[in-house]
Amino acid sequence: MKIALAQINPTVGDISGNVEKIISFGHQAKLKGADLVIFPELAITGYPPKDLLLKSNFITSNLEGLKRIAEELADIAVLVGFVAPNPGNGRPVHNACAFIKEGRVQCVQHKSLLPTYDVFDEDRYFEPASSYSTCEIEGKKIAMSICEDIWNYRELFPKPRYLIDPIEKVCQEKPELLVNISASPFTAGKEHIRHELVRAQAMRWGIPVVYVNQVGGNDDLIFDGRSIVVNADGDLIARAAAFEEDLLLVDITAGKGEIKDSPEDKTVNMYKALVLGTADYMRKCGFKKAVIGLSGGIDSAVTAAIAAAAIGPQNILGVAMPSPYSSEHSVSDARDLAMNLGIEFQTIPISEPMTAFDTIMQPTFAQTKKDVTEENIQARIRGMILMSISNKFGYLVLTTGNKSELAVGYCTLYGDMCGGLAVISDLPKMMVYDVARYINEAANKEIIPMSTIEKPPSAELRPGQLDQDSLPPYVVLDGIINAYVEQKRSIEEIVKLGYKEEVVLDVVNRINGNEYKRNQAAPGLKVTAQSFGSGWRMPIAQRFREVCMLPTENKTKNP
Repeated sequence: MKIALAQINPTVGDISGNVEKIISFGHQAKLKGADLVIFPELAITGYPPKDLLLKSNFITSNLEGLKRIAEELADIAVLVGFVAPNPGNGRPVHNACAFIKEGRVQCVQHKSLLPTYDVFDEDRYFEPASSYSTCEIEGKKIAMSICEDIWNYRELFPKPRYLIDPIEKVCQEKPELLVNISASPFTAGKEHIRHELVRAQAMRWGIPVVYVNQVGGNDDLIFDGRSIVVNADGDLIARAAAFEEDLLLVDITAGKGEIKDSPEDKTVNMYKALVLGTADYMRKCGFKKAVIGLSGGIDSAVTAAIAAAAIGPQNILGVAMPSPYSSEHSVSDARDLAMNLGIEFQTIPISEPMTAFDTIMQPTFAQTKKDVTEENIQARIRGMILMSISNKFGYLVLTTGNKSELAVGYCTLYGDMCGGLAVISDLPKMMVYDVARYINEAANKEIIPMSTIEKPPSAELRPGQLDQDSLPPYVVLDGIINAYVEQKRSIEEIVKLGYKEEVVLDVVNRINGNEYKRNQAAPGLKVTAQSFGSGWRMPIAQRFREVCMLPTENKTKNP
């Protein structure tokens, strides 16, 4: 039996477009000689559809799309994800997989495990499965499962999230093949966990496992594809491309398929994910061009390079907005970057509007000293310039702040936070440098000027300003942020890692005290285990403050 893995990039809500894509891939699979073509989770609606699931005509359109797929692909068997109405009690719909053969839906399997952690909120919408069944093709009994259903394996996860194991239940039917259709978002390193999980399930039940994942960007989520097939011994026999659509043919009977390259390096994966996420966000939102403020610093340089790779350098405008505090090398670095990327470049000085603000605010600010207020005015002047270009020409403003800054509030509301997409807002500062070096290495030439990479980071909002005047060294800051935000460690645990208690407390207080800023930030692309996007749900008005509970004599004195 030959199976085609249709790793597609659906657009949420574009049911007619998704259905056309499914039909096209189905016809291609038939021409390749496939007996069965398998599509990802909720392929008809796109994932995640969120509150579109509360619209009755959305559900109806999705069912009409399923019917059309069955009619158009009558000459090949199909497994495809869709939304099934629930005629009984409970939530009104199911996350479902349809098995189509001979022009009609032969059977349907509902998703059982509905994740409600991190970026997932499926229990809000879907009723879980109440039964488990198999379908049959070419004399083989196939078990259907959907994404999370395969993850509750106690041997790999000793503290399972759910009380039931859907794979264990469906495998009581003695299937000869297990299929899992999925929409599993990318985070760095997750591809290895998925592979091990699929491999373990195959070996556990002694049957091949086909895992078909969605690819593409939808809002803050990026899906990396990497659909795989493993045989009953757990050996990898097929793997689809990473970060792109693919149609992969596998001979299940012979145990043969193509194994395509999959990047292993964390930096490479993050770069490719951000390029895909930026390209899809702009395309699916209808933007063709972007504008970026180029400061000559590392963050705007990496953002511009990612954007140029995503939508083409001809579609990018870089704008330098020097102030009296801007160094000459910052302007020249921005200009060199633009030239290296081949993007359009403009210089719009902000000295005059700064003077104008000083003049009009002088009566109000009389008898006060200059402080962060005037620094923020500079940032907001720049934000206004970028937004004016956006309004006039329809460009999307790409913000350039990184995760380290966003975590501790080292950014200005309505200033450098202005924009429609925060491309690198989930990249810690030290990873920004890693990505910059990779961009140059991959191009085998200097794209991002070495002077940008080597100079100390500075917002240049006052004479001689450096980031480290206000923040710990970024290698320290990033370590604390990772431990606190991603690993969920307590202050005591972080101090025991070797960080100074006063530094940890300061960073943690900054993280907790800047929720109001993050809540107003542009959507950012998720690439780490815990971003500040849809999976971060902290209250703004709250008074919980964490303290270190370690006894004084046990506190580390390490730097």
